[in-house]
Amino acid sequence: MSLIGQSSSQLRQAFTEGQATAVEIATEYLDQISRTDDNVAALLHVDREAALARAAEVDRRREAGETLGPLAGLPVIVKDNICMRGVPATCASRMLENFVPPYDAHVIEQLQAADAVLIGRANLDEFAMGSSCENSAFKPTRNPWNRECSPGGSSGGSAAAVAARMAPLAVGSDTGGSIRQPAAFCGVVGMKPTYGRVSRYGLVAFASSLDQIGPFSTDVHGSALLLETLAGHDVRDTTSVDQPVPSYTETLEQPLEGLRVGIVKEHFGDGLDEEVGTAVHAAIDAYRSLGAEVKEVSLPHSKYSVAAYYIIAPSEASSNLARYDGVHYGHRAEKFENMVDMYETSRGEAFGDEVKRRIMLGTYALSSGYYDAYYLKALKVRRLIREDFDKAFADVDVIAGPATPTTAFRIGELIDDPLAMYLNDIYTIGANLAGIPGISLPCGQSGAGLPIGLQLLAPPFEEERLLRAARMYEAQTNWHGACPDLEGLAGSADR
Repeated sequence: MSLIGQSSSQLRQAFTEGQATAVEIATEYLDQISRTDDNVAALLHVDREAALARAAEVDRRREAGETLGPLAGLPVIVKDNICMRGVPATCASRMLENFVPPYDAHVIEQLQAADAVLIGRANLDEFAMGSSCENSAFKPTRNPWNRECSPGGSSGGSAAAVAARMAPLAVGSDTGGSIRQPAAFCGVVGMKPTYGRVSRYGLVAFASSLDQIGPFSTDVHGSALLLETLAGHDVRDTTSVDQPVPSYTETLEQPLEGLRVGIVKEHFGDGLDEEVGTAVHAAIDAYRSLGAEVKEVSLPHSKYSVAAYYIIAPSEASSNLARYDGVHYGHRAEKFENMVDMYETSRGEAFGDEVKRRIMLGTYALSSGYYDAYYLKALKVRRLIREDFDKAFADVDVIAGPATPTTAFRIGELIDDPLAMYLNDIYTIGANLAGIPGISLPCGQSGAGLPIGLQLLAPPFEEERLLRAARMYEAQTNWHGACPDLEGLAGSADR
């Protein structure tokens, strides 16, 4: 029996009941990577020997009768902007091409404590800046459903890897939708937790007030299981919130009685693809059939989300990336005339166009004379956006809507139109600005066979409610079981 394509709970059951060893599970998924990744390009680094050694250690401990963690024997792929001791963390950038962290991120410690088997490092847009996974300095990742299309970004590698069944679980980071948008494009489940729910210690910073680590999986149960491991207080991250972490998997199958679902009228206007709108409305009808009350709510300042985000995020990025100067961190140019020339040449050589664009935007917004007009104003808009969500959640339990305005676009289609690319995150950015949790789960397919994502949002630290609401819908449909043509992915890499 093949283990490829089984959910995390099925694999966990096979392992605990002795039907499969951790080595057998890891071997099958590593073989799946070998068969398919030439076509998908989801991964930047795979250490087969280290992964199998880790799996063998898990098997040894099981045979010794030791108590094992909740992810024992499960293969997990981690986005390449999360530090792991002794393993390259390039952020898909020439700037950090040779960087090998001397320490583990908090989430890596949590995964190892849970006895997960870490099998690969996922591709991303450089420093997590992008919506298509085309901005990687090393290679663009392709959508497993259609290799001519983008998997979304910036966690496109993590999403594509789960969709191509290279692992049942993956870890990504979400700054403006970088988990939920690729999850929607690739037909998998992706979740951004509340800001502060998961420690950012060891996550290479892009925009510190927006970044959040979260799970990818083939079904809602997998995300609940992985979030239980990732979440929790960490004193090394001052933004980590000391709140108990519920056992999400224990309550997941309990439907929410009297669920009130909010529909944002601003989310169904111009720019929304007709097929996406139809699929999302069908999902909302499914909630009605389950007895949920559906109410219209308004987020009047959501139209300013993209503008506010592209002031705040680049401003924080310009500050965070200032450390990569060839002296303190990162690539240093071989030829330069003086110190200033060394800085300029090193950064000019090692940063890609999108990173440079955002550094310039942020530096301008923070510069003397423009701070009040741009950055401070954007922060005030951010507060209004959060207040809109607070008012909406006074009337509803969750907000449902599209995760993306369209299905996956073709690779290269938007690369020369940054504004059109930025608008791809128009439905996801608000959750990052407000710091609330959100999840995208499959809810349909277009006529071209591309996945469509349903986004659910909830108040801060209501991940349990969010996951239960998502599972209510998932239990009524089979979209989460849909899978790209794995045999086709294993064919020739010629396109």
